[in-house]
Amino acid sequence: MTPIGVGVLVSVLLVGAGAGWALGPCVRRAAVAAPRAGGAGRDRDARAVAPLDVSLVLELVDVALATGVSVPHALQAVGAAVGGRDGEALERTGSMLVLGSSWQEAWARAPRRLEAVARCLEPAWSAGSAPGAALRSQAAAVRRGRQRAAREAAARMGVHLVLPLGLCFLPAFVLLGLAPVMLSLAEGLLQ
Repeated sequence: MTPIGVGVLVSVLLVGAGAGWALGPCVRRAAVAAPRAGGAGRDRDARAVAPLDVSLVLELVDVALATGVSVPHALQAVGAAVGGRDGEALERTGSMLVLGSSWQEAWARAPRRLEAVARCLEPAWSAGSAPGAALRSQAAAVRRGRQRAAREAAARMGVHLVLPLGLCFLPAFVLLGLAPVMLSLAEGLLQ
């Protein structure tokens, strides 16, 4: 085998090993997630529902209140539509308010991520003010915060990718670009 052939073979093996190292976590995550996607867990559907984004929950409550229902009934309707833990918490909160619980007691067992909903609806419950503007502005603020966090994470990713890319591309450049040239020069000098 010629020196160039040996260089190409070694570089292909190293690039293949690097790709396996880089793709290993993705393959493991896909293998772990695959059984969950099947029908094996159908009995846990109520608990396995992924929580909705808080901005969507805020908008759903706003739409429910725009139809003219009361705050407790809007919470119950949105809770039934959302499902999962958040839905159960909203339904429970609405039921407790209908039964006469105080605002703090009704929201005491709700998940922390639903505090924005409680904070926007409290003036409507206690003072009778219209909650639509507060719900919409809070939903917009949540979306802006999420977009800002995504931009910051994307900026950080560029810094974190420098080392892996350098470790992958520098050996590949040396093996595919410089090694064949050096081997051919060495072959020419030795003859």
